[in-house]
Amino acid sequence: MIAAGANVPAIAGYALGLVGFLAFLLQLLLRWRGGEYARLLLYAVLASCFWEASGLAFLVWESPWAWLSYQLADGIRVSAWLGFVVSLLLTSTPKKSDSRRYASPGLIVLLVGAAAIGLWSWLAPLPLPGTNVSATGDSSVGLGLWLAVSILGLVVTEQLFRNTAESSRWAIKPLCVGLGGAFGFDLFLYSDGLLLRHLDYGIWSAQGFAQALVIPFIMVAVARNRHWTIDIAISRRAVFHSTSILLSGIYLLVVAGAGYYVRYVGGSWGGIVQAAFLFAALMVLTALFSSGTVRAKLKVLVNKHFFPYRYDYREEWLRVTDLLSTTTPGMELRERCIRALAELVESPAGALWLKRGEQIIQSGRWNMPHVVETELVSGELSRFLANTKWLISVPELSAQADTYQGLQTPSWLEKLPSAWIIVPLLSGADLIGFVLLATPRTPIDLNWEVRDLLKTAARQAASFLSQMQASEDLLEAKKFEAFNRMSAFVVHDLKNLVAQLSLMLKNARRHRDNPQFQQDMLATVEHAVARMNGLLVQLRSGAAPVTNPGIVDLEPIALRIREAKSAEGRAILLDIGRDVHAVGHEERLERVIGHLVQNALDATDSAGSVALRVYRDGAFAVAEVWDNGAGMSEQFVRDELFKPFRTTKSGGMGIGVYESSQYVTELGGRMSVESSPGVGTCMRVYLPGQTETAGALADQRDVA
Repeated sequence: MIAAGANVPAIAGYALGLVGFLAFLLQLLLRWRGGEYARLLLYAVLASCFWEASGLAFLVWESPWAWLSYQLADGIRVSAWLGFVVSLLLTSTPKKSDSRRYASPGLIVLLVGAAAIGLWSWLAPLPLPGTNVSATGDSSVGLGLWLAVSILGLVVTEQLFRNTAESSRWAIKPLCVGLGGAFGFDLFLYSDGLLLRHLDYGIWSAQGFAQALVIPFIMVAVARNRHWTIDIAISRRAVFHSTSILLSGIYLLVVAGAGYYVRYVGGSWGGIVQAAFLFAALMVLTALFSSGTVRAKLKVLVNKHFFPYRYDYREEWLRVTDLLSTTTPGMELRERCIRALAELVESPAGALWLKRGEQIIQSGRWNMPHVVETELVSGELSRFLANTKWLISVPELSAQADTYQGLQTPSWLEKLPSAWIIVPLLSGADLIGFVLLATPRTPIDLNWEVRDLLKTAARQAASFLSQMQASEDLLEAKKFEAFNRMSAFVVHDLKNLVAQLSLMLKNARRHRDNPQFQQDMLATVEHAVARMNGLLVQLRSGAAPVTNPGIVDLEPIALRIREAKSAEGRAILLDIGRDVHAVGHEERLERVIGHLVQNALDATDSAGSVALRVYRDGAFAVAEVWDNGAGMSEQFVRDELFKPFRTTKSGGMGIGVYESSQYVTELGGRMSVESSPGVGTCMRVYLPGQTETAGALADQRDVA
């Protein structure tokens, strides 16, 4: 019998193996799509589950019947895997159409082999692990049988690999490695048992764990062979973490053995030295797996030996897109573009050059020094990248310039010893810049796969950068548009002031000796200077008024407009209602109403009539300007009147009505027009009156 406590590691090993095969079995069932190969594989995995479970049962009960059940389950397991390998061996390069024809012999091998090994296990059972106790008294027969089966498994697996076409071996290699390791472990176990006439308990205890290590290899093989009709996708991340855990376990086992040796030979200091040694080993392990270089080397190892392609394109594409589209605090788009490309090749640094006019300048960097020098759009490097669309290996460019059509290494590039590769950024067929990446943490073969992935990711980054540049250009254009619009308004007002000063200057020749005229002239000049200063302030502050709107009495505004026009020799009719107040700016409202009156005067000859009426209409204060002048067509009023730079006057700018309409709308009012050619025009300005609504509007604008 097994000593108390000695079977704990064995139970852990077989339990881990059982969990692993059950998880594999569940994945096979969930992704099942039918087929003979898939059925044989399912039988083999199911048999492995029963074998692991029977090993656990023997370790718990330690009865001869449990041991016999374990041997029978082991026979079924080995037969199932042999049957699967034989079915593949009969078709060195299997095709889906041939699967049923060649998988049937595999099923025969499974059934016949399981029956033969089961019968032999009954007649010549193996000795209990750690003892030479056997039901027949002689264990050499049973051990010899299992040794022969292990050798057969190795031979069949080796033949499968050898007879597979060389171009297809990458697909079958993981299966051969896994099953070869499993049969090799059995060979070691039974050859040692046959030599010593008993099964070594330590080796047998590790068999459950050893068989579990075969699972990842088989899963990779299933993922590579779609014709087995089980659609399994192996996550590179899962394989990476599994490999990390496996290496960590091996490292810790070695450290544990070394620590035990240190304690054994250390005497009275053994315990202290062992504790210090184990702590140091754990610190080294933590440092190793927190190192970017070690992680990069491990990723290269996993991708090189477990997968046919270096990258999981779906995962990499999602990661690149997420990094480019997600706003990260403290990291702008330029730096995110560099990191997106750098992380594809484990590069620790990079820099971005973007086109600005006729130059390409460094616009962003990540862990790389600033470069003042620029590249010309018409320069040799830029033209080469734009024409060939190649990725440039900097070391290869320095050593073999002929490979790149005699391209010379730029002087600024020679100052960056870590420079590794230049990736062009293409938006359509146009070169918008390039990214320079530093030498990766681990050596990477710059093959077609790496180049194609970098090109594709660079195009995605270039689209984001082009959109960013377009947004910046649009914002700048909008700022200039706002400035130009404000300038047009200012020029329009200056035109009115110039007309007023010109009229005053014209009358000054006749009335320069009149004291009353001199006083009016000084007042007019003072008013014009104040208006000009106000326009300059408004030009600096933008289109918004300098002050907040308030309650304005329209009666003084109407009187001043009539007086100003009378001084110019034009009479207007005036009709002012009582207590007409509106929300707005007094100066700007006077400019709006005055502009409408001036337009009416311009459209009417000296014999015509112009009237200004101010009254209340419900919640609105209304300023109505009427004339019997030339009038406007319905089409012009509908499509042209309220648009900038549209006018019917010769020499007009077409800004006044547009500016007035914009301002009135901002206040919450509106403008209406009634006009007919040859009849005249009536324009009404509806302004928020002094009501509760208008007061609330004024309060809101004060808060803003």
